[in-house]
Amino acid sequence: MSTVTVMGSGSWGTAMASTLCDNDHRVTLWARRPEVCSKINTEHRNPDYFPDLILPDHLSAESDPSRAMADAQFVVLAVPSQTLRENLGQWRLPDNAIVVSLAKGVEVGTGMRMSEVIMEVTGISPDRIAVLTGPNLSHEIAARQPAAAVVASARQETAIAVQQLFHTATFRPYTNNDVLGCELGGATKNVIALAVGVAAGMGYGANSAASLITRGLAEIIRLGEAMGADPHTFSGLAGIGDLVATCSSPLSRNRTFGEELGRGRTVGEISGSTRQVAEGVKSCKSIKALADRYQVEMPITHAVCAVIDGQIAPDALVQTLLARAAKPERY
Repeated sequence: MSTVTVMGSGSWGTAMASTLCDNDHRVTLWARRPEVCSKINTEHRNPDYFPDLILPDHLSAESDPSRAMADAQFVVLAVPSQTLRENLGQWRLPDNAIVVSLAKGVEVGTGMRMSEVIMEVTGISPDRIAVLTGPNLSHEIAARQPAAAVVASARQETAIAVQQLFHTATFRPYTNNDVLGCELGGATKNVIALAVGVAAGMGYGANSAASLITRGLAEIIRLGEAMGADPHTFSGLAGIGDLVATCSSPLSRNRTFGEELGRGRTVGEISGSTRQVAEGVKSCKSIKALADRYQVEMPITHAVCAVIDGQIAPDALVQTLLARAAKPERY
């Protein structure tokens, strides 16, 4: 039994906190709003994200970050990627705690992955940082549907410790030492899911989705190899596994966001109608910047950025991709 704090009470943080309780860990969930903590502590519910889910009665919630993280052996960061730096600047993480990142994004402006942001802001050694990623839709995890994941860390012992922490009867993590590849796969698949969603919203079927997923994977691999990732990572759970789940499921925030774009709604309208964060909407610009920096061709990513920025209409996304010059499949 370990003492674990999950920082972030959104759908992903709540689902993982609930899962950790299955191993009888002492789990505290940090929520920014005291009223959310009160609901979790008294009614064992998070009405904003899981109104029908009964949370474990030994899961406690706390709105004060210092009290939430007191004596924590593991701190799980479950805040959106673009707010991680701001939050870390306001928190003091416990000495010697292992830090686990759940966020899937690339920071706007810096192009940093989340583990890099953690190291820069806190000064923590990479040996104390792990990344958990894979095909993990939060509502399915919360419902205890079987799922697998990847835990990546620069230090094998850290990855194994986090693997054991999260391993339950329904959640099976594997270990990996390719932190770069795992984080890149988790961030870039959100952008491809936006494109798949746009196509679905316009009424296109399985052929279009499969084509976008396959060519999207080619983009991800090209960027990963250029940055020094292990290409085998992208054939695993952190790559094709996460990509397929995010692009295929109606529970995926990014695919759903893309669908709404394909039906004619604006970015502002969609963003203003939900508490959920579609990480790809902001990360697409950072990933495009990485592609430009490493001189990697990523046409789907460029097209998605153009739609998000209002440079082209959603119905032009597919036309733009189809109008490109013919090429061999591998280039």
